[in-house]
Amino acid sequence: MIAIVTDVHYRMSLALIRDLSQAGVEVITCEWEGHRENPASPALGAMSRHTSRHVWLPEDQGAQPIWELCREVMEERGERPALLPAGAATLAAVAADRERFSTVCGLCIPTPEQLDLFNSKERLAALAASLGVPVPEAYVRQEDEPVEDFVRRLPLPCVIKPVCGEKLGLTAAARYAIVCSPEEAEAHYRRFASLSGEAPVVQTYLSGAGLGCDVVADRGSIAAAICHQRIREYPVTGGPSSCCRCVDRPELRDYAQRLVQETGYTGLAMFEFKEDGQGRPHLLEVNPRIWGTFPLTRVSRSGIPLLWAILSYNAGNPGAPLSLPHVSAPLQRKMIFAASDLMAGLGYARRGHPGALFAALGDFLNPAVRDGLFEWRDMLPGLAYYRSLITKEKQG
Repeated sequence: MIAIVTDVHYRMSLALIRDLSQAGVEVITCEWEGHRENPASPALGAMSRHTSRHVWLPEDQGAQPIWELCREVMEERGERPALLPAGAATLAAVAADRERFSTVCGLCIPTPEQLDLFNSKERLAALAASLGVPVPEAYVRQEDEPVEDFVRRLPLPCVIKPVCGEKLGLTAAARYAIVCSPEEAEAHYRRFASLSGEAPVVQTYLSGAGLGCDVVADRGSIAAAICHQRIREYPVTGGPSSCCRCVDRPELRDYAQRLVQETGYTGLAMFEFKEDGQGRPHLLEVNPRIWGTFPLTRVSRSGIPLLWAILSYNAGNPGAPLSLPHVSAPLQRKMIFAASDLMAGLGYARRGHPGALFAALGDFLNPAVRDGLFEWRDMLPGLAYYRSLITKEKQG
């Protein structure tokens, strides 16, 4: 079996590459030329010892170079490779040209319609509510209602975010704002509206724990899933998880299955929830692609990376399908991104929570806590990533 992993400058692609290689899959990686000499955003997967071959792709040709690579591999090996898009833009481009790509590779990815639905916070919230999945209460500005009047009737604090922050090129931390005054609310509402050209989403703020249900699905059924809880994040004002752990939350899988079944969803997805003050989870959004804490699927030995690859391969080679692996219960492990988590600990300490710094130091020194990026047997990608952080700090 051969798998092609794209966009390997993303750190989460390493978990996929490593898991597949250790399962006996030949992994070919590819990346756009712009990352070849870019120390701030290096192609981490190209440096992994688990990569059998790396291919640099020319820029400004859309997804065509990926199609040509798949065709080349198919003609060389006599089988269609599993194509595993690790980047959102690549995933959208391949999904939009799915019929042509299916002639040269195997795909287990969502349709353009499914991507649009899950990327639209308003449409997703409406669908979830209709299926009995709890969502935060939303507030809508009436037609012709002045923004300054609208924000003064909002319960504070509240959350304001664009309908689809990723399409605007915003980082995870910049895709929403927690506001505590009408003045803040008005400023962020106008900012997001000007960026997207449409009314932002305004929801009640939930103060509880952040949770996620990470799944791989096939034609409306979840094939495997794990649930996780966010422990720390960086930046501490609202960024990706720097520390998380597996948790047993069957109700999250049930909520995710309702949406997967209703939409006939295929591919990877992370269903993000947050608890209210009574510990009840509410669906915030769905990431219909590889997500930031994807390495937890490797740390917990969930089998999700290999299962995704085999489902993809079988879709492209229906005459010679591979047996699906047995998926056992994931290990209840904790994971950190060491550099980010130590910075998170410092950030929490500066905000009056020194216990978080001691907790981060304890997790860093605890051999039972796994790093989602750095592995001693595959050090080069991790070292390159830490170097990129230093480069970004100097640039920024």
